[in-house]
This record gives sequence, C-alpha cells and structure tokens, in this order.
Amino acid sequence: MPAETVELKRELGLSDLVLTQILFIVGLAWVGVAAKLGPSHVVFWLLAMTLFYVPSALVVIYLNGLMPLEGGLYQWAKHGFNPFIGFLVAWNLGLFAILNVSEIGIQVTQYLGHALSGDGASLMQAKWFIVISSVVVLGALVWLSIRGLSIGKWVHKTGGVLMLVVFVAILALPLLHLAKGAISEYHPLATVTPVVSIMSLNLLGKMGFGAFGGFEYVAIHAGETRSPSRTIGRSVMIAAPVIVLMFILGTSSVLALVPGEQIDLIAPIPQVLSLGFAPFGTAAGVATLAILALVIIRLAQSSVTFAAITRLPMVAGWDGLLPAWFTKLHPKYQTPANAIVFVGLVTLAFAMLGLIGVGKQEAFQLLWNAAGIFYALTYLVMLRFRWWD
Repeated sequence: MPAETVELKRELGLSDLVLTQILFIVGLAWVGVAAKLGPSHVVFWLLAMTLFYVPSALVVIYLNGLMPLEGGLYQWAKHGFNPFIGFLVAWNLGLFAILNVSEIGIQVTQYLGHALSGDGASLMQAKWFIVISSVVVLGALVWLSIRGLSIGKWVHKTGGVLMLVVFVAILALPLLHLAKGAISEYHPLATVTPVVSIMSLNLLGKMGFGAFGGFEYVAIHAGETRSPSRTIGRSVMIAAPVIVLMFILGTSSVLALVPGEQIDLIAPIPQVLSLGFAPFGTAAGVATLAILALVIIRLAQSSVTFAAITRLPMVAGWDGLLPAWFTKLHPKYQTPANAIVFVGLVTLAFAMLGLIGVGKQEAFQLLWNAAGIFYALTYLVMLRFRWWD
C-alpha cells in the first residue's frame, strides 16, 4: 500500500462518518425528482439501489481497504492507472463540488422563502439578495474549513441528526393527515407497473447515480480518519439501508401531500413541511422551525462537500501536479489554508456566473446538471479499475 505524504490530525470516528454519509448522500431535492414518477417510484428506487448503489458501495469498501489514503478517489486513480488519470479525476471531482456548493445561495433563499411570507418571501427572490447570501455563506465555509474537522465534524454530525429528525417529521405527516381526514388513504409502498420512456429512464439514471452517489466522498478524508480501512467500510454498511428507506418513504410523503404538477424541484422537502403542517393551525409554526433546520442541513452538506474538495489541491501538490503553494498548512490548525481560500473564490465566481441572464429555477438546474456531468466522469474511472501486481 502506498504511504501517505503527510500525517494529518485524525479527527473522524465511526459515528462521524455514518452521520456524514447520511447528510451528504440524502440530497434534499431527490425525493421531488423521484416523485415525478408517481407510484412507480418504489420500483425505480429499488432498481437504482440494485444497479448502482450496492455495486458502488462494494467498490468503495474494496478500494478504501486497499488504499486508505488522504485524497480518496484521486489516490485510487493515480495508483490504479497513472498520475495523469488521477489528476483528471481530481479535476472533475473538484468541478462537481465547486458547482454543487455554488448553488448554496439559491437553495438557502428558496428554503427561507417557504418559511416566510409577504415582503420577506419576495426578498428571497431578489438576485442581489441571493448574491449577498452566497458571499456570506461561502465566507463562512472558508472559515470553517480552515478551522478544520475538529469543529467541522460537529457541524456535519449536527446536520446528519437534523436530517434524520426532519425525515421522521416528513414520514409522519401523511399519517397525521390520514388521521385528520385530510387525505382518504395512504399506501407508502404501493407500486404500479413502471412506464418505460425516455423520461423515466432519465429519472432512473438520476436516482441511481445522482441520489445514491457519494459513498466514495468521505474517503477523501481517509488521512484524517481513525483506522480508515475499517471505519470507512463500516460506515458505508451502516448508512446504506437507512438512506434507502429515507428516499423511498420520503418520496411517498411528497406524493401524498403535493400535487405532481406543483412539486418544487429545488426545495421539495420545505414544500412538504409547509403544506403538511398547514391544516394543523398552531402546528404550522413547526413547519417554519423544520424549514430552518433544513437550511442548517443544507449548509452542513455544503460544508462536507467544500471541506473534502479543498484537500484535493493539497494532495495534487504533494505529487507535484500543482504548485507547492497549495500544500501549505495553516500553522495552528494544520489545514490547507491556501487551497481552501482558492477553492472558495472559484466557487463564488461560479455562483455569480450562474445567475447571469437566467431565473432562479433555471440557474439552479444549470449548476446542478453541470455538477452531475463532472461527477459522472469520476465514476467512469472508479467503476473501471483494473489492478496489476
């Protein structure tokens, strides 16, 4: 097994990784995407799990056990193929993460729009406010990443716990509506024969790769994990079944409470909470609190994405593929401060570019789809590894 270049602080344990897996993989928009399939979503989720989720989890467990190195997929590609392929993987993974985090200003304001009304909701739609929100949030992510995982892991764990709490609320809402008589029936695991079409196959691909992708991401922090070859694999096995249930039952809740043509593809969960608690009078205030919790969750997700991707320029610098400037560690926190600031500025630039000449929904889809393309290219490498003695 190749040796690591630098010994980093090992801050992460099993509970940290399990909650981070749940936080990172359970994207808040995917239950809305899957709901577009109607009752056939259960079949499509199970197909996505069988065809993509389980194979990718097995590959990650195997590769991480073979090479538990800081940099994760970059290191695997470098040693499995060559340094150039490793660099291309890091490049595409970096672009994915940068584009993914660049959406944060749009998403936070969209979530808050569901919690507010009147002038407050209108303010959330203003581009200048989205710009300010992006600057503030990205500045906070840069600061948190420089401080390191000793603090960052608690942000990620808090986000993971809140994710579980919010999903419990979402899963309970259809049952509350059923008891109140607001809906006449609710069958969360009911299925119909899927319609095979270009749209349904497109959504199946998104649900498999997009929703279930991400197990390899925490392996980027292998050099900052205690007993990484064992701990990361165990975190995958614990988190996987929980994530599958969250996606299937969460999609059923969306279908039970939101008309198909009205599903908000940017923020379906805040929409479900807002509509779901509306018939309960004073309980509607719970929806506002839950939506604010979702804002914290999305910020924690962005922190996971951002913190991991800032390690790749550092590792590439160790290998001489980038200037040594990227390898410089903060004298107190031992984090790659130069790489963090650089990635933060590039992310902010993409956030601003994504808002030029398009509306809020279009900007989100543009950034989201572009991020998915770059991420897909990294999976082509991970799932095509060949090993020689």
